[in-house]
Amino acid sequence: MFTQHPQRIALHNEIHARPPEAIQVPVALSRVVMLCDSEQRAASFAHITQLARDHHLPTPDVGSTHVRLDLGIYRVRWEMHTEFCTWTFVRRLNADHFGEQPPDTAIAVVPQSWLAKLPGQALANLHIWVLAQGMLNAEMLTRNVLFEETLVASAVTDNCSEVYTDFMIHSDGFTRMVVLAGENVPPRRLGRLVRRLLEIETYRMAALLGFPAARSVSPSLARTESELAELAHAIRSATNHEEPQLLDRLTRLAGEIESQHAATYSRFSASAAYFELLDKRIEEINETRLGGLQTIGEFMNRRLAPARSTCEWAARRQDLLSQRVSRVSNLLRTRVEIEQQQSSQALLATMNQRQDIQIKLQSTVEGLSVAAISYYIVGLISYFAKGASYWGWPLSAEMTAAIAIPFVAGGVWWSLQRIHHKVFHGDGHGAK
Repeated sequence: MFTQHPQRIALHNEIHARPPEAIQVPVALSRVVMLCDSEQRAASFAHITQLARDHHLPTPDVGSTHVRLDLGIYRVRWEMHTEFCTWTFVRRLNADHFGEQPPDTAIAVVPQSWLAKLPGQALANLHIWVLAQGMLNAEMLTRNVLFEETLVASAVTDNCSEVYTDFMIHSDGFTRMVVLAGENVPPRRLGRLVRRLLEIETYRMAALLGFPAARSVSPSLARTESELAELAHAIRSATNHEEPQLLDRLTRLAGEIESQHAATYSRFSASAAYFELLDKRIEEINETRLGGLQTIGEFMNRRLAPARSTCEWAARRQDLLSQRVSRVSNLLRTRVEIEQQQSSQALLATMNQRQDIQIKLQSTVEGLSVAAISYYIVGLISYFAKGASYWGWPLSAEMTAAIAIPFVAGGVWWSLQRIHHKVFHGDGHGAK
């Protein structure tokens, strides 16, 4: 009945894009997080597509960001994110002798030649074993699965399940978690718990990508702050000739700061977002203390707080430094502009003095001009009188010239005054 928005179905289905799988115990999961650029993400999609073709399964739609394949002996779940792709492998587990020897993993049944070609760089690797409560005791757990010295545990999901981990990288390059599920935990709820645990490890490592960047920019920030302090001190006692050089140094420093800020802003912003997601996932598993051991939330707060603070402080330090440079630049520019205005005012005053002198000189020249013009006009009148004497002009040429002098001089002076008034004062037409 209605014209549909072209993205309506895609937007609606976004809440169903990555549903958790129902988990039936006992089961083993292996998560591999591969950090990928745009080309590697495209290659990652081609890799999962090729796996589907090799097993004669329907190929995923172009543009898919989530693919699940059931390959019989194991299942694989592929997800594409902004910076990384995750591969989750799931298989049924024989838990009769779990803990008595190194446990079986889900990734062990995956073809190693295919696995070695996963595009990207491994950022996080995690094994999770989900067992029923009562299938494992503490002694078996720390014998061949987890390290007792760094053991972290908590009761989760309203004390219905237990989670154990040591957040250590073991000899196979994977970290490990063990989940002991209660009898009354539905498979869907257990699947949501396992998904949150996978995301905790994923977001923990993704958030820490900002830590090396924060440490690498710290020496540069310290040097920049020192240089800015020197410039600010130099500006206080700088002369007019030194200020342009200081402004040039300050401009180069501002460019360096903005360049560094642009290079690290996205990384620090992404780390802040991942830290928030990590906090949310830890909150969602609803932990309570188990047997006097640290909970996952307590462990994260203690161990990640320094790295998190370093990332946040580096980002805030860059922002503050950029603002300080802007303030000092504005101060110096204002000072230079004021001095330029003062120089302009002095120049205008000098020009006004010169103009006054020119006007006085012009008045003097005008007086000489009246005499000169009058002299030539009177000379013409004298010649006219000499010629007119032949026709009966009664006065001599000299007398005629003498009589004409006052009238000629007055007329010339009056004419020059009229011209001067029109030029300098305007009379409606001259002003235009």
